[in-house]
Amino acid sequence: MRVAYSEWDEAMTRLVRSLEGLHRLFYQLLLRTDGDVEEAVRWLQHLAERGVLPEDWDVDAFVQELEREQVIRTEGGVPRLTRRGQRLLRRESLELIFGGLQKGGPGEHRTPHTGRGGERLSETRAYRFGDSLADLDHPGTLKNALRRGIDEISITEDDFEVFETEHRTMVATVLLLDVSHSMVLYGEDRMTPAKTVALALAELILTKYPKDSLEVVLFGDDARQVGLDELPFCGAGPYHTNTKAGLRLAQQILRRKRHGQKQIFMITDGKPSCIWEEGRLFKNPFGLDEKIVNRTLDEAVLCRRRGISITTFMVAEDPYLVRFVEDLSRLNHGRAYFTGLDELGGYVLHDFVKNRRVRVR
Repeated sequence: MRVAYSEWDEAMTRLVRSLEGLHRLFYQLLLRTDGDVEEAVRWLQHLAERGVLPEDWDVDAFVQELEREQVIRTEGGVPRLTRRGQRLLRRESLELIFGGLQKGGPGEHRTPHTGRGGERLSETRAYRFGDSLADLDHPGTLKNALRRGIDEISITEDDFEVFETEHRTMVATVLLLDVSHSMVLYGEDRMTPAKTVALALAELILTKYPKDSLEVVLFGDDARQVGLDELPFCGAGPYHTNTKAGLRLAQQILRRKRHGQKQIFMITDGKPSCIWEEGRLFKNPFGLDEKIVNRTLDEAVLCRRRGISITTFMVAEDPYLVRFVEDLSRLNHGRAYFTGLDELGGYVLHDFVKNRRVRVR
């Protein structure tokens, strides 16, 4: 094979790296503007005018490049994100959060149980009816036979030794995203990191573990399931927080799944403030109302009885909210992480990597 070398063009290298950075910036702006391409472009123009972007960079030329790459498409005079653009947005989110993936990282879905269909372990055990002969430990089997003496070697069924194998199970996950007003209250954007985590998980599962499933549920005054193609366009609204409705819908989704492991990942500020009661919304936005809290905790108990673990990623640190999340996790036998927004992706990664199977009784 012949390789043609040319003189190193440092200016071209800087341009390529600059464009990569601009694409990354554009995707981040898309997440913050709930998928509004026009608004994201306006922000790019504003940054260019402020001198934040390279002086020779042309916003209009960049938009034309996005159209040529089929990242965006103009429909009725309005630029919109294409399916390819959505896929690239998921990929960018994955690289942002899970950039340090190593072999054996997220999605391995290892459980404490052993069985057929996984990697061979170094540990061995006695053969049981139904074990695969492909897992036979030949030296161990022969050693067992030699224990009776070397005069006349004969191997019996009791001598057979097999390697343990690591069992991996398909996982069905529902990601619950809090879209109540508190997710953007006090000038803190909690929604963008939450959406980034959801997009990254989706891309990881779609590309590496297609037998797994990930469904997304948004909960505010009520709960609704959204497709992955809708996720970039979701934003927090003028809603209260109906955590009970979110957990109820997640259970309904998971009961239809035939995966060996079922789990709920919930990203919230931890303050349930409403429930539906006799067709009307009962709400109390000022504190943890006893009726709302108890009805929500009931759903955590139901999840435990149905073998569904709940992992809560808490993006607030108020002591009374922390206590509520701790109570929910205790009743479900689940887990809770109390994390800042800049660490949210890392904590989700950590839990997804370990993916410990919670024994629910």
